[in-house]
Amino acid sequence: MKAVLTIAGSDSSGGAGIQADLKTIAAHHLFGESVITALTAQNTLGVTGVLEVDPVFVGTQIDAVFDDIRPDAVKIGMVSSPAIVGAIADGLDRHKAANVVVDPVMVATSGSALIAGAAVDALVRQLFPRSTVITPNIPEAEVLSGMAIASLEDVETAASLIADRCIAVWENEPAFADAAPSVPAILIKGGHGVGEPDAADDYLRMASGESVWLRGKRITNDNTHGTGCSLSSAIACGLARGFAVDVAVRDAKAYVAGALAAGLNLGRGSGPLDHMWQYGAPMPC
Repeated sequence: MKAVLTIAGSDSSGGAGIQADLKTIAAHHLFGESVITALTAQNTLGVTGVLEVDPVFVGTQIDAVFDDIRPDAVKIGMVSSPAIVGAIADGLDRHKAANVVVDPVMVATSGSALIAGAAVDALVRQLFPRSTVITPNIPEAEVLSGMAIASLEDVETAASLIADRCIAVWENEPAFADAAPSVPAILIKGGHGVGEPDAADDYLRMASGESVWLRGKRITNDNTHGTGCSLSSAIACGLARGFAVDVAVRDAKAYVAGALAAGLNLGRGSGPLDHMWQYGAPMPC
């Protein structure tokens, strides 16, 4: 059985973070492993507290996982400080991790901030060069590219600017002085909507520079808690199974669309997805 490691924060409500990742991995019939970077007190209404895990212990967790059941892919989610980013980067290097998907989580679905400003730069400098795919949404892509995104053309420009920023890291960071420049595939998610109102189109810029729009129909559902976590984990599942990046992304997009369309309705705010939608309706209570 293939294994997928999620490195992320814990969501006490079970809808996002580590919990959503592990549900997604299980739904893909793979073995899920976890490294917890933070404990959050949150529910469908918002985040009320965040407790960071000591960066040294984050590294200890990574070592424990790789020293026994080595993961075939790694998904990285909430990393709230530069020190934790550094601990993860060191762990990836120590164990020569492959198939790394980075979801640059900055703000929860509820609107609560989940990352310190300095950690954003650390993400770009230390994790993006070690990743296979990064999956920013529109607001995150705006931060990473330094530009406002109001159209489909802006999305394409932002992806190019993010790629340029990654290349600059390779050119200026001593840690990569002897390595060939590499840019991850960049998936800018269209869930926040900049195109047609009934569309949910995502833009994928491959590492080669080739690009494609992945068209989708917007699903009317206010319960979107953990959507980004689930998508990035599903991509990691595809990579673990040996899929090409574009195939893994398309498969993950279809999985999340199904989880949204299932119409699970829990909580008083933005509720979670139905991660097990492929296995039929839940048993009535």
